[in-house]
Amino acid sequence: MATFDLTPLNKKLLRDLWRIRGQVLAIAIVIAGGVATLVMSLGTFYSLDETRRAYYERYRFAHIFGHAKRAPEWVGRDIGRIPGVAAFETRIVQDVVIDIAGMDEPARGRVISLGPKSRRLNDVVVRQGREPVPNRPDEVLVHEAFAEAHHLAPGDSLYVNINERRRKLDIVGIALSPEYLYAIGPGEIVPDSRHFGVLWLSRKTLEAAYDLKGAFNDVTLMVSRGTARAEVITRMDQLLDPYGGTGAIGREDQISDAFLTSELEQLENMTGIIPPIFLAVAAFLLNIVIARLVQTEREQIGLLKAFGYTNRRLGWHYFKFVSVITALGVLIGWGAGGWMGREITEIYAELFRFPFLYFALNPGVFGIGALVSIAAAGTGAYAAIRRVVRIAPAVAMTPPPPTTYRRGLAETLGFAKAPSAVTRMILRHIFRWPVRAGLTVVGIASAVAILVMSLFFFDSVDDMMEMYFFDTERQDINLVFVEPRAASVHYLLDDIPGVLSTEPYRVVPARLQFGHRRERVGLRGLEADASLSRLVDMKRQTVDLPPEGLVLSRKLADLLGAEEGDRVKVSALEGRRPVRELPVTRVVRQYIGVMAYMDRGALNRFMLEGDVVSGANILTDSYFEPDLFAELKETPALFGLTLRRSAYQTFRDLIEEHLYTMISFYVIFAALIAVGVVYNSARISLSERGRELASLRVLGFTRREVALILVGELAVLTFVALPIGCAFGYALAALMVDLFDTKLYRIPLIILPSTYGYSICVVLLASTASAAVVARRVATLDLIAVLKTRE
Repeated sequence: MATFDLTPLNKKLLRDLWRIRGQVLAIAIVIAGGVATLVMSLGTFYSLDETRRAYYERYRFAHIFGHAKRAPEWVGRDIGRIPGVAAFETRIVQDVVIDIAGMDEPARGRVISLGPKSRRLNDVVVRQGREPVPNRPDEVLVHEAFAEAHHLAPGDSLYVNINERRRKLDIVGIALSPEYLYAIGPGEIVPDSRHFGVLWLSRKTLEAAYDLKGAFNDVTLMVSRGTARAEVITRMDQLLDPYGGTGAIGREDQISDAFLTSELEQLENMTGIIPPIFLAVAAFLLNIVIARLVQTEREQIGLLKAFGYTNRRLGWHYFKFVSVITALGVLIGWGAGGWMGREITEIYAELFRFPFLYFALNPGVFGIGALVSIAAAGTGAYAAIRRVVRIAPAVAMTPPPPTTYRRGLAETLGFAKAPSAVTRMILRHIFRWPVRAGLTVVGIASAVAILVMSLFFFDSVDDMMEMYFFDTERQDINLVFVEPRAASVHYLLDDIPGVLSTEPYRVVPARLQFGHRRERVGLRGLEADASLSRLVDMKRQTVDLPPEGLVLSRKLADLLGAEEGDRVKVSALEGRRPVRELPVTRVVRQYIGVMAYMDRGALNRFMLEGDVVSGANILTDSYFEPDLFAELKETPALFGLTLRRSAYQTFRDLIEEHLYTMISFYVIFAALIAVGVVYNSARISLSERGRELASLRVLGFTRREVALILVGELAVLTFVALPIGCAFGYALAALMVDLFDTKLYRIPLIILPSTYGYSICVVLLASTASAAVVARRVATLDLIAVLKTRE
């Protein structure tokens, strides 16, 4: 194997690398961008995935979750005997209202029983303090996110409405659980640690509080490897249905794991979009640099062959040239990607509340980055190196024939009639080398495209937030009752000072089936003339609910395979549990979740119940809110409330913390692509046309005019690339919309003019800076040295 000892060829290699060090660094940085994004995405993916795997395994995160109204313990034992069940735990889980000192509005909470440690699934990680003692009913363990949001610590107290009774609980510990990696409350779209918290109490305490001695209302399972989970879920539903079962779900539908899995899938998808663009641009740059180097050293190559250097040695020499540049880019990319991966992983660790974090970059990640880069670089340089191998010594030592000048495309299109000589020279040179000009345009357009694709997320998320929080949900407060109540409750709410308007609604857990496809959803009944919580499509048009039948979200319809006019089997999972086939009257495109809607009256009739509601949306006078919150805290029938302004601000904070970091990396990388392409194109053009430009100086052209010939060509190519890059960016954004289309949420394809403008400005600034550096070299041309001709 060849080594880098100081042979004549290796000395030449070092001289050549130093001579064009600016171009070498520019190409290496572009390669580094591709490697860094690959290492960042894959490194973050593998780190989070490994952390999740270890966390789930160590603390026994369940595979299947089921809930019921009240089931005797012997049913739990029957569930544990289902073939394939490796372990099970029955629990008591209830939603409560929490009163926190110093906070006007009540918070929502979920209390979960703690059973014996040896049989426990979804075990807790005690971060501070200890677990509650079974014979001390007022001790509680608090989720870390909620504790941090309210500065709670062991020794503090809080008040909780448990089974319509207000109780003071003493905090004895702070904990985490794999079940609440993403601690999001029911009906929320982002975690709000200030307004939702998870509490763990002893099983004995909750049995007494909810009169569930010898019974349970929640069960979790772990199954053996290879077990068909769908069959276990079906059997589990059969056992729980007589006791008010609401439909078992697998781990993939558990809200916390679903969000984490969605994020991991998006990270994995990103590795197939951004890195290939960088590496394709790097391949193009290496191709033109090596091709120009071979053309410049044509006579030297012939002389070396005449002295006995084989084609293999010369080919290896130029391949080493490519390898050094690639290795430099890979090393920079490894370092940058590792650092960025750690930053992104730490953000995810805070978002998903891991108790520990495995961030040890897999050597395979670095290996993949290096191999992909070498493959791209080799592909880019292959044609130029093949030319070295094939050229005959006699031909190589002969000066290349002069360029044949003839009427070309520029003249055909009439550009040759441009009034300025400088303009004519710029256009003729572009059309004389159309492939090179086209590749330069593609490289610059790629930078614009990455910027557009990255920045469009802000436009899309802003549009999604505005539509959800201001067009769809227009109430100030959303109230949820512990149990369905008579619709007349809204008259009582109207009498509370500060309440301006109320609008009741009904939500029923249901299973929808069309053909062999089934989905478990919340069937939402709205008022026919609803104004506080409306059904709005992606065009922001209000959708009127039909007096009978279903309205499905587009995502739910796709999952079921149903369309307008089809009849869907609807099985209610509470109350009398009616089962009927209902027609799909309309399909509506929405951003959030998978939902089914009905007129509230029609839903009440379907449920074979009276005029009852699950909650109410209210419009308030902010002046009276403290008194309103105080009264709501004393309302035992209330499960919890959601403040629209708080949810909006939480969403906004989450986006700014998480998305801005990722996008800033991509903006920097896109600028580096623009610098790399423009700088290399300018340097190559200068080396090719140095004699021509010097001749023009001798003929009387000023430094400014000569520099304008070079910079003007780059300007033309850049301006041609801008609209192409915008179109390419739109296509990439459309691809991202498809990749982000999940059951949890969708993002719209919204790109504002300001996004295109910002992307163009970044590329123009990067291009201008690169062109200015090269223009200075034009101004300092050594006319005598350049005009010397080797005979």
